[in-house]
Amino acid sequence: MGKAPVEEHPVKAFGWAASDPSGVLSPFKFSRRATGDEDVRFKILYCGICHTDLHLAKNEWGMTKYPILPGHEITGVVTEVGSKVQKYKVGDRVGVGCLVGACHKCDSCENNLENYCPQQIQTYNSLNTDGTMTYGGYSDHMVANERYIVRIPNNLPLDAAAPLLCAGITTYSPLRYFGLDKPGMKVGVVGLGGLGHVAVKLAKAMGTIVTVISTSPRKKQEALEVLGADSFLVSTNPEEMQAAMGTLDGIIDTVSAAHALVPLLFLLKTNGKIVTVGAPVKPLELPTFPLIIGRRIVAGSCIGGLKETQEMIDFAGKHNITPQIEVVPVDYVNTAMERLTKGDVKYRFVLDIANTLKAT
Repeated sequence: MGKAPVEEHPVKAFGWAASDPSGVLSPFKFSRRATGDEDVRFKILYCGICHTDLHLAKNEWGMTKYPILPGHEITGVVTEVGSKVQKYKVGDRVGVGCLVGACHKCDSCENNLENYCPQQIQTYNSLNTDGTMTYGGYSDHMVANERYIVRIPNNLPLDAAAPLLCAGITTYSPLRYFGLDKPGMKVGVVGLGGLGHVAVKLAKAMGTIVTVISTSPRKKQEALEVLGADSFLVSTNPEEMQAAMGTLDGIIDTVSAAHALVPLLFLLKTNGKIVTVGAPVKPLELPTFPLIIGRRIVAGSCIGGLKETQEMIDFAGKHNITPQIEVVPVDYVNTAMERLTKGDVKYRFVLDIANTLKAT
């Protein structure tokens, strides 16, 4: 029988965790490792609530290990650094995203793509090298190797910067890698939620012409007037979709629910590409005919490596890009999860860890 989470490591910690597939979170005592030579420890001030947190808390992907303490959009202030840490000092504004470890030997790691390392260690619901579980940002403090720490630009508020560590890099990376970042290119964004609204802001800052594609006509004004999109398509309106056929260079598909790909494929120009970054529980249907007749590509993308994550957050700082958030107290987390299930948030919940997380 292994040790209880509170006894595994020397530094006591507390947060909110789920203990079964109901996904209901409650106060949870655990522990974190002592600060190693290359480690950075920081007091968590804010943590975003990602759709992944909801999926994993409820074991909707069949890979959850309970108890699970979610959170991979974490920001705070450094409280301690190891003796060999070179990039950070006490008082620095920092964050941790989806990863806290990798093998550092494979092709992916050698190309700064720790996010594709087969031995990656995720920020929560993953095994540390010592065999203990990783616990995320719905907690009082965090410790990680400095390679996995991101510096937050001074002009970005720590609450609004938190979701960039997942939603930001998840959309920035495919825009860059698939060449959808050139001024004047026509880029579609499917879904106007936590990921989608950040994709719009990033794509606009890169100089592209952005079309939001949504099932909800009521989001049109917000997309155009608040987020700065250039046009808006209602995906359930056949006339609008027909008129827009063959007009887009690429599409970032952020939807995490089941949806049809074929209507989106016909929006693409020849050689166009759809990059999916949402993760629907049920597989999407993908006929080959729309691909063949337009030499179109359907691709995927998963967050980004640490070098690119820092690049993304620096880009956000330069262009003053922040997600639109609703800051909530920690004891509201279960209500926030219920609202997230219904899409009832503009556009990302952020837990106010600093002011509302109380040890019990």
